[in-house]
Amino acid sequence: MDLVSSLIITTIILALSFTGRCSHVYSRSDFPEGFSFGSGASSYQWEGAAAEDGRKPSIWDTYLHSRNLDNGDIACDGYHKYKEDVQLMVETGLDAFKFSISWSRLIPNGRGPVNAKGLQFYKNFIQQLVAHGIEPHVTLYHYDHPQALEDDYGGWLNPTIIKDFTAYADVCFREFGNHVKFWTTINEANIFTIGGYNDGITAPGRCSRNCISGNSSSEPYIVGHNLLLAHASASRLYRQKYKDMQGGSVGFGLFAIGFSPTTTSKDDEIATQRARDFYLGWMLGPLVFGEYPYVMRRTVGSRLPDFSEEESELVKGSSDFVGLTHYTAATVTNIIPYYSGDPDFYSDTSITLTYLCNDSSTGLLLDTCEDTPRAMEGVLEYIKQSYENPPVYILENGKSIKGDFQLQEKDTPRIEYLHVYIGAVLKAVRNGSDTRGYFVWSLMDLYELLDGYGSTFGLYYVNFSDSHRKRSPKHSAHWYSGFLKGDTTFLGSQGIAQLQVNFSSSSL
Repeated sequence: MDLVSSLIITTIILALSFTGRCSHVYSRSDFPEGFSFGSGASSYQWEGAAAEDGRKPSIWDTYLHSRNLDNGDIACDGYHKYKEDVQLMVETGLDAFKFSISWSRLIPNGRGPVNAKGLQFYKNFIQQLVAHGIEPHVTLYHYDHPQALEDDYGGWLNPTIIKDFTAYADVCFREFGNHVKFWTTINEANIFTIGGYNDGITAPGRCSRNCISGNSSSEPYIVGHNLLLAHASASRLYRQKYKDMQGGSVGFGLFAIGFSPTTTSKDDEIATQRARDFYLGWMLGPLVFGEYPYVMRRTVGSRLPDFSEEESELVKGSSDFVGLTHYTAATVTNIIPYYSGDPDFYSDTSITLTYLCNDSSTGLLLDTCEDTPRAMEGVLEYIKQSYENPPVYILENGKSIKGDFQLQEKDTPRIEYLHVYIGAVLKAVRNGSDTRGYFVWSLMDLYELLDGYGSTFGLYYVNFSDSHRKRSPKHSAHWYSGFLKGDTTFLGSQGIAQLQVNFSSSSL
């Protein structure tokens, strides 16, 4: 989820709702042949079994337990209930499922021996997916490297991790690659870096202010650099050793906010481009062009690592697709730089972000504005025009709702949200964006990395008070299933209202 300071926290805790302004009807058949629709989860948020069958702590285990926060020790208990969950995917009609592998479960110390029980779990899960016609989209890293690597040499701050990550990727490619054709190396690389090393609000919790350790002026850029090099190293390994046999592709994940200027002033327009360069171009620039954006090099100076000529060539073109997370939009206001101390990522950008439909009293995003689905189109159009129109998979998009089961079950605002956002994706595709897939976050209620169990994104309700973690379909599960199976009955605002009546006491 989104992790950029208190502003970015709001996009994680996300409480958006659409108010019925979009009533057009489209169907799945309007999308190109082969366009993939799915849903997702991540290992720490779904699996549970945190200390079972050889798994050792990741940085998220340490971060949460050391702060006495809600945690994913049990989560959805997907480790034991994966067969049941695959059946939910089948009943929903998913083409694909995005999930991550826990490095701590597969190679508990981060390097060295493979954990046989962890290996077997992922083999079993992947085989279940494939046997039921569901395409596995595997993320290698979703914020959760083994704590052992953090203790040994500082994790992503040390270039040693590039070698260890590549060895971990090698195990995954070798063991699972006959069934997995879509690999995302790093999830939301930009936001993981800002949250964990600029703000300190996510694992490993490093920053210059209010953290035990860290340096917000340099560490985000060092970590971002190592993430890119680790991705490029794993991608090169795949191309050299596995691609001819397995025929898969390797992509890179980024969080994308839809930016627009606050005013029509030239300063705000320039600031908006600067926001795009800092938040998106930071990683996409090297992947497409082999170097960081000029504005970052000029502003950050020596705090931004340089790519050697060899590294630049390694990173450039190393991503077969871009995996996007998108939830929201923000307006951008230019500010005159003022440093009350050492610079950090935010002061480097020299901008102020105002998230659309933001409640100033709580900081929560309360409503899906008319402009936010348009922001999805805008992001895809910008990537098309500025970064050579790479293949894109929208690996996360969804809506959080708080409340008890009765409210969660009748989640019409989530349906309306998905309806307008999927429609926005369709418009972008028709305008030439090479977007190839859309994944709802999330299949079921999960442990959310910043909000614990306080708000949920799931199509299926999970009763976390029940030791069996019972799953129940929400109305959004019915809606998404109908859409995927070509039923247009509940598309459009009138159809959504009818669904609320028809499925009040039904199940898939």
